[in-house]
Amino acid sequence: MKALIPAAGMGTRFLPNTIAVPKEMLPVADKPGIQYIVEEGLASGADEVVIINSREKKAIEDHFTPHPELVAHLRAKGKDALADAVEHAGSLPVSYVYQEEALGLGHAVRCGAEKTGDEPFFVLLGDVIVPDNQMLIRMRAVSEEHGGASVIAVMPVPQEEVNRFGIIAGEEVTPTVWRINALVEKPPVDEAPSNLAIFGRYLLSPRVMELLENAQPGAGGEIQLTDALDAVLREEEMYALVIDPTEGYDVGTIESWHEANVAMMARRK
Repeated sequence: MKALIPAAGMGTRFLPNTIAVPKEMLPVADKPGIQYIVEEGLASGADEVVIINSREKKAIEDHFTPHPELVAHLRAKGKDALADAVEHAGSLPVSYVYQEEALGLGHAVRCGAEKTGDEPFFVLLGDVIVPDNQMLIRMRAVSEEHGGASVIAVMPVPQEEVNRFGIIAGEEVTPTVWRINALVEKPPVDEAPSNLAIFGRYLLSPRVMELLENAQPGAGGEIQLTDALDAVLREEEMYALVIDPTEGYDVGTIESWHEANVAMMARRK
């Protein structure tokens, strides 16, 4: 099973910081945000982490490249902890495919088709980090309990904020698992079918990748992953794992990124 990390976006919410530095390389506590996500993908049991990158974001690839001269220099200076951190980042098994045009999240995921083949696959969005690396493992267990069905992580949000998120409709199977009937993008507060918002972690059946192959542009003129999920719901069952809001941190806006840094530094202490 592969873990796909879409990372080709421009990071416009963080401009001017992201003129020269990819958003994914901005630090969260003591390492770049994308390193948390790569480590989470590897901890899930996936046999490969694939970053869907832009050719302009070489800094991401540089980060995961071995730097033996820098490591040797740090060790010679007695800075072994820093040397270990650099060596670890360069040892993580990461591969890359490229999204040549910014045509939406669904298109980015489809760029990983050559890697996923006919197997289920994870999608990990860069707007959230999950420090304890357990969420994907739990999602995999839910999928296995339900015949290999797709599973989406969802998080309860205040009712007055449901119009900011993708929201699921369905019925509760257990206190932490729902069977999904529909996905609704940013519904009006008084029309939302639940308060469970899509969190940014997906375990998807290979049928989703097949449907993305012929997907047409949707909202915003982009190829939307949600449209493919809606289509697969007409053919296959899909489940949601309900997570606790404290399990992950939003790093998708400048404000939430600052809050995540404070929270992660507190965890370090």
